[in-house]
Order: sequence, then C-alpha cells, then structure tokens
Amino acid sequence: MRIGILTAGGDCPGINATIRGVCKTAINHYGMDVIGIHSGFQGLLTKDVEVFTDKSLSGLLNLGGTMLGTSREKPFKKGGVISDVDKPTLIQQNIKELGLDCVVCIGGNGTQKTAAKFAALGVNIVSIPKTIDNDIWGTDVSFGFDSAVSIATDAIDRLHCTASSHKRVMVIEVMGHKVGWISLYSGMAGGGDVILVPELPYNIKNIGDTIMNRLKKGKPYSIVVVAEGIPTDGKKRAGEYIAQEIEYETGIETRETVLGYIQRGGSPTPYDRNLATRMGGHATELIAKGIFGHMVALNGDEIASIPLADVAGKLKLVTEEHDLVVQGRRMGVCFG
Repeated sequence: MRIGILTAGGDCPGINATIRGVCKTAINHYGMDVIGIHSGFQGLLTKDVEVFTDKSLSGLLNLGGTMLGTSREKPFKKGGVISDVDKPTLIQQNIKELGLDCVVCIGGNGTQKTAAKFAALGVNIVSIPKTIDNDIWGTDVSFGFDSAVSIATDAIDRLHCTASSHKRVMVIEVMGHKVGWISLYSGMAGGGDVILVPELPYNIKNIGDTIMNRLKKGKPYSIVVVAEGIPTDGKKRAGEYIAQEIEYETGIETRETVLGYIQRGGSPTPYDRNLATRMGGHATELIAKGIFGHMVALNGDEIASIPLADVAGKLKLVTEEHDLVVQGRRMGVCFG
C-alpha cells in the first residue's frame, strides 16, 4: 500500500511524534510506502510531497511543531476554485495521480470536519485528533493537551511567587476560545482560587467576594485563571478585562499575564509522546485492515476508533458535573 500523511490547522506538541508513529509502523511493520504531504490540504492541491524513509523519521519524537508544515486551507470553503476546478475535485484527482491508497489527516476540529467530507465522497481517510484545547468530541484526550496544561501550570506556579510577594491578584489568561479544558486543568493543578471557562457563566461580584473573603482569612493574594474565550465587554482580551473588573470591585492591585502561543510550542510531555505514538500506530493498523472513514480515539486506557461522521461539527465541553469542577467547588474554588 501507498499512504499519504498531512498535518492541518494549528501546530501542537506531539504532531511529529504522531507522524513518526504512523510512518515507522507503516514502513517497518506493514511494508507500506509513505508520502509526506506538506502544508496540510494545500499540499494536496499543489502535489507538494516527499517520500519518507525510516531514516527521514529520525529525531522526531521530542520535536515540537510539525516537520511537514501546516496551513489553514479549507478546500470545501465556498469559492474554492483553482483553474475552473473546485478544490475537493482537484484534491481527489491528485490523490489518484499520487497513487495514494489512503490519506492520514492529523488535525483538530476543522480538519476532522474536512476529513469527514472527503470520506463521504469515497476518499480513503483515517484521521488522528490533534489539539491542545482537548475539545474534539469522541476521544477522552487529544495529544498536545497534557503538554499545554504542563506549560500553563508551570506559569501559574511562578505567578504564585509574584502574587505572594506583592500581595496582588494575578490573572493568567490561557488558550481556549470555545472550551475551558486548559483553564480547568491548569487552574486546578496550579492552585487557582478563581477559574473561569467559556462554558460556565460568571458574575464579577462573586469573583470579588471570593477574593475579599480570602483577604479576611489572612490570604492577601489570589490567583485567577481565565480561558481566552470567556465573555467580556467585547473590547478587551479576557485577562485584561477580568483584571480591570477585579481591581475595580476589590480595590486590590491586579495584574494580568497572557500566556498565548507559548502553550503550543516546544517538546511534548512524555504522556503526549506515548499517546501520539499509540494513536499513530493504531491509525496504520486501521489502514492495514481496510477500515477507513474513522478517527483514532482514546477511550479509557484503550486506543480505538470512531466513524468520522460521528465526530464532525461536535465539541467536547466542560460541564458543571465534571469531577474537577465538583471537587474544586467543594474546596472553595470559585468558578464564577
């Protein structure tokens, strides 16, 4: 068999480990030919590819980013036409010309949606979920999440020192446009006093009361962890808005830190390296068995797969019933 592999959407720790897991398994165990596709779906439009060998996969396990490059190309977006040929048709032609029996797509929600559309057209697709946000429906965890949480938690740990020394409120803004998994997990791991996620409503007065009650108990500083996607006045970033509102509400000096793209860069954690390796290997196993149109998923401790049609367009959200939210509230953490 001859397979292609691409990475689409944002970069994320663990992509290269996944590429390595797919390709080494394909080459060494199944004897497949492997073609690397550059710049996501853009590479399938221009046939920008390279042949992978076992040697070309060396040094990938701990390398951040993606050695294939990536893009935000969405071939099914309206108006997607090149030389009077619509992009999905051109991609299907190029897949045929390249002699690919299957394409492995590594990416987040947008990539899963695109992969599902190609699968519905009859293209042999296997996908692997990639996101630091952990918001892909159907898998308990996506690789990249543990790495991002580790980076955010380390930053929160460091901010405790400054907050304590200056008796300030420190607000840290972490990634998460529509979901708050990073905010929840890093906030709890880092001992946050207030944790705000897009899925749960907040009241600034409740936040102010929490901080003032801590002050009355002899705790002169507080740590507030916010996801970037929480509602604001629409003019300011989440961290800046919450910091200003807290200072106005409490009179306590408040500073914000925006962690930004730091969460997406650098080496993956050991957990993410192993998860990426397992997911990559399973994707190749699906191809060998002729099981297409599926996304690899972690269910409990088992690596499995689910139909792409079941994944596309869905988000995995934080809920009030999540055990970290329940336990956090029992311990006095304010969730808004």
